[in-house]
Amino acid sequence: MQIHEIFEQVGFMTWQYGGLALGRWSAFILVSLAVFVAARIVRRVLISRVERLAGTTTTRIDKLLLDVIRATRLTFLLLISLYAGALTLPLSQRIEGLLQTAVTIAFLVQAGLWGGRVVVFAIEESVRRRGGENGGLKMAAGALGFLARLGLWTAVLLMVLASLKIDVTALIAGLGIGGVAVALATQNILGDLFASLSIVLDRPFEVGDFIIVEDVLVTVEHVGVKTTRIRSLSGEQVIIANGDLLKSRIRNYKRLRERRVLFGFGVVYGTPYEKLSKAAGIVREIIKSIEKTRFDRAHFKQFGESSLDFEVVYYVLDGDYNLYMDIQQKINLTMLQRFSEEGIEFAFPTRTLYVNEMRGREAGA
Repeated sequence: MQIHEIFEQVGFMTWQYGGLALGRWSAFILVSLAVFVAARIVRRVLISRVERLAGTTTTRIDKLLLDVIRATRLTFLLLISLYAGALTLPLSQRIEGLLQTAVTIAFLVQAGLWGGRVVVFAIEESVRRRGGENGGLKMAAGALGFLARLGLWTAVLLMVLASLKIDVTALIAGLGIGGVAVALATQNILGDLFASLSIVLDRPFEVGDFIIVEDVLVTVEHVGVKTTRIRSLSGEQVIIANGDLLKSRIRNYKRLRERRVLFGFGVVYGTPYEKLSKAAGIVREIIKSIEKTRFDRAHFKQFGESSLDFEVVYYVLDGDYNLYMDIQQKINLTMLQRFSEEGIEFAFPTRTLYVNEMRGREAGA
């Protein structure tokens, strides 16, 4: 027995209103109200449970789930409830089609709201992981969020129009042509904007990093939507478009984990074999005695024009340039001391001139 038949057992429920018995209308109201109340209760219970769960976990997915549930509009629940109640009525095919279209549109709009919350959450998480205090990062992320939501709602609008039996082919073509025209007119601005988004997502550098752009040594101060502000070693601020910046070769020294150092020195040609064979070992001992270094090699490399040349390679286990210079200075000073103690002389550019006097000329003189 259906619900309306139960109501129609009461005498006055058989009265007609609008072409339908009051029992039918009562069943429609009861089902709609029951579905709406149940949906609201479920929504409230889910919010309460997720809030309690979010307080006991460190994951951020709880926040996303909570935002999605809260984005569920009561208007959407009401339309779903009315549609469920309408299923108890003997509706014509035309009316039923209109109701289905209305529910479809309501679902598409609600899906757009859910999708918007997901987009906002994803961008907020990206900003948080990359340093939430970076103003340029927030600005670029905001632009990215706007573009993402614009694309989302454009897709929702097209699907709504399609559900209304409107041919969207011409509209899509018009949007495509208009988009191309706008892109051509603002290609420089859009290029810098997308370059800013590339910096946000790919993170070739961040604010505070010391980088080399081509041959210029600078520190990054601010990453904006269109430009990046950098400070050169001589003190002046340089403003460069994001697109031009990403087209350049960038070397990021802030992310330098260890520094490879190669240097050479020479000793005089008159150095005895015994002392010459000690030179590389002395340098190895000096480097190994210094903290935050890793010795690689030291070799008698070649016979130079005015010296016996050695080549040394070691690593500084830190990217700090001042630390590298302090270590190199300590190595140099200690080498001077140890070589002096061993009687090994450093070479300097010299020329030896051999004069061979002809005896015949001496005799003639």
